[in-house]
Amino acid sequence: MTDRAESIESMEQLAVAWRAMVLDRDPDADVRDLPGIAVRWADSRFAFWNAITLTDVGADTRLLRQRLIGAADIMRSKKRPGFLWLFQDLLDDGARAALEEAAQQAGLHYAFPGTGMAGNLLPVPVPDAGHPDLTFVRVTTDEQLEAYADINSRAYGFPLEDGRDGLVGSALWKTDVHAYLALRGNVPVACAGTVAAEGRLFVVLVATDPEWRRRGYGEAVTRKALYEGCRATGLDAVPGPWPVARASPAMRASASGAE
Repeated sequence: MTDRAESIESMEQLAVAWRAMVLDRDPDADVRDLPGIAVRWADSRFAFWNAITLTDVGADTRLLRQRLIGAADIMRSKKRPGFLWLFQDLLDDGARAALEEAAQQAGLHYAFPGTGMAGNLLPVPVPDAGHPDLTFVRVTTDEQLEAYADINSRAYGFPLEDGRDGLVGSALWKTDVHAYLALRGNVPVACAGTVAAEGRLFVVLVATDPEWRRRGYGEAVTRKALYEGCRATGLDAVPGPWPVARASPAMRASASGAE
């Protein structure tokens, strides 16, 4: 696929998967689809469940400015902070060049990078022999969900209690999400999950504990989650935001109410 086609698929799947995630957290979450803006906002302490995604394809500078201002206004109306996801390949050349200035004018600031992936991945190699340091366990209990949440919180700088508030107690994560912990001995060091979303397998919340980075643990547990998700669902196409490379910047609103 072209970069734009891959970004369209990743953007659409992000909107679909995140709708399920935030409704799992709060059945009354704000899940509106507005012109050019997908709101997926649970007002959760776990900031990942408070998300807005820009959905226009080929937006020019004028439209980009309009969407960023609209998104920032929505974010400031919320109680809890969250992120705006923007896929740069969906912008035209002028809008990409103006992105930094337009974001600043809207009161948004860069949070962290992400990459949108899309592809047909079968056959996925059996992963268990892929890293000699690790064993893998599927997340099926609240204790394991707490460990999964803590890895994400440490990786992205969230308070531990905020991550736990977003995941612990979730039936979705213990059943429908193929979520895995990578263990070094008895210590959880990395995690990744996959979930079916409209005929695709979506990668969600990949993280490695900062103490254990640059050992290939994140890749290994992601391969495990992909393998088991593919085996359970029969799905092979995998779009998703995987925060390891600069392709889809997440932004936060810097004004009152969304900091």
